[in-house]
Amino acid sequence: MPSGFTLFGFSFAQPQFFVLLLVLPLLGYRYWRKRDVVVGNIRVSTTAGFATLKPTWRQRLRHALFALRICSLLLLILALARPQSSSKAQNVETEGIDIVLAMDVSGSMLAEDFKPNRIEAAKRVAMEFVESRTTDRIGLVVFSGESFTQCPLTTDHDVLKTLFAAIKSGMVADGTAIGLGLSNAINRLKDSPTKSKVVILLTDGVNNAGSIAPLTAAEIAKTFGIRVYTIGVGTRGFAPYPVQTPFGVQYQNMEVQIDEDVMQKISTMTNGKYFRATNNTKLQEIYREIDQLEKTKVSVTEFRRYSEEFFPFAFAAALLFVIEILLRYTWFRSIP
Repeated sequence: MPSGFTLFGFSFAQPQFFVLLLVLPLLGYRYWRKRDVVVGNIRVSTTAGFATLKPTWRQRLRHALFALRICSLLLLILALARPQSSSKAQNVETEGIDIVLAMDVSGSMLAEDFKPNRIEAAKRVAMEFVESRTTDRIGLVVFSGESFTQCPLTTDHDVLKTLFAAIKSGMVADGTAIGLGLSNAINRLKDSPTKSKVVILLTDGVNNAGSIAPLTAAEIAKTFGIRVYTIGVGTRGFAPYPVQTPFGVQYQNMEVQIDEDVMQKISTMTNGKYFRATNNTKLQEIYREIDQLEKTKVSVTEFRRYSEEFFPFAFAAALLFVIEILLRYTWFRSIP
């Protein structure tokens, strides 16, 4: 198996052979010292006669034999270190989560304590949440005085975001049927084969419509192993609410009433969590926290295959050695 040492894009199975590289500087030093011994000196009265002489190619390339020897040894050491190339593949298994977003679209969601108003702020943050859940199936349920499925569970998040954008107050009869909205979301999840099933229920009011009580719906969710995160949307105290009058739109300050006790009980019964969003920033933080709490499990198995690549280095080393021998006993042959 490779030691983990890499060079030039190769892994080396036996990098201990690189210690032989220390021999190369010693050979260079020996060659340099030997040159001083071999080169002789001669005394002449003047060097004027040598001025017009030009060195031959044989003289210019006199160090080529040593360079070939060094390159041959270098390639041989690389071959002994067993260079290897590797290819890898990954087997990725994801265990997604089925999530249904149950959103209140009653008239009170037009209050402007959130910017531009509660419903638009909730839509924008929820769509950002959808974009971050790339491997999960997500559905959308809306409720007011009644409830219906805007989008069934899907992994086509582009379609889901388009349907999100179409949500507006007044789509159904006014009121706040929290129990009915939760029941509709449960109905979409109850037959899901996934291990993790989640409802994120967002409302700004008190249950005042529908034939199913919120806590009854919570009991059903608990039976099917569905976790419910509840979000109460609205500032504390009073919030400006637009009212259409004969003189145009005017604003009235209306008291914010959220049945936090029921919302808390729903989340507690289903092992979820209750959140209170009082502004846009807080709502974003809540969705980020839910995103962290409900992480998709991803299992990655990596396979590596190594191929021996020493042969090209060994072949090149042998080739350079043969070339050196041929040149030494032919073109560079010394005359005794």
